Amino acid sequence: MPSLLPFLDAVNNSVDMSEFVRAERHDKTLVITIDRAEVKNAVTHAVSLEMASALDTLDADATLAVGIITGAGGTFCAGMDLKTFAQTGQRPEVDGRGFAAITEAPPNKPIIAAVEGYALAGGFEMALACDMIVASETAQFGLPEVTRGLVAGAGGVLRLPERIPRQIAMEVSLTGRRLAAEEAHRWGLVNRLVPEGHALSESLKLAAEISANGPLGVQATKKIISESPTWPSHERFDRQRPIVDEVLASDDAREGATAFAERREPRWSGR
Repeated sequence: MPSLLPFLDAVNNSVDMSEFVRAERHDKTLVITIDRAEVKNAVTHAVSLEMASALDTLDADATLAVGIITGAGGTFCAGMDLKTFAQTGQRPEVDGRGFAAITEAPPNKPIIAAVEGYALAGGFEMALACDMIVASETAQFGLPEVTRGLVAGAGGVLRLPERIPRQIAMEVSLTGRRLAAEEAHRWGLVNRLVPEGHALSESLKLAAEISANGPLGVQATKKIISESPTWPSHERFDRQRPIVDEVLASDDAREGATAFAERREPRWSGR
């Protein structure tokens, strides 16, 4: 696996030194890494609290445009830390925000899952809560809850049928079988499929493409895409209009038009 040092400098770019989650800045992107490789980055309540802090930083910092979630040690996340749960009884959720503080309340800014190795159970649900997925060719996804007499209640059985054909989502969820990265890419679940060890570097490239655009327009676009499926068809344009109007009235909208006319790169202010 290639070194990540060209992309992340923990000394210069770190914005958080929590125990289980690293948050590191790369230009306008915040890379959030679950750092529990010894247990396949399994999530505890403490991990979820640190994830909440990192995701709050992403949304609150106007200089950040995109977030990336990944895992240390060649694994994305194997789900809930069952051993810790058995010992403490603490569920790995944050009230109102869900598993890893993202499954019930994703951030306002775009977020990418950079998946190497396993994304299983809650780990898969975390990836499904992200807006895009970049995966290595050896990554595997799955909702094995039914094999343990459980239900993927952190968004897995809600979101998977929205991302891939319903029949395939039903099969994967009812059998608990793993979904190889190539198949997930074929069904459109994975945006970009890359060689093993390159999920993070490719996610950073995708994040840079997004962050080059106007931040207000990007966030408004995510909001519309995320929320509009629940809007009644006859209300869609009425519900979209105030979101679009706010962007059109912004300084950034004028800057974008001016930069186009002057044949230069725009200088976004986020206002």
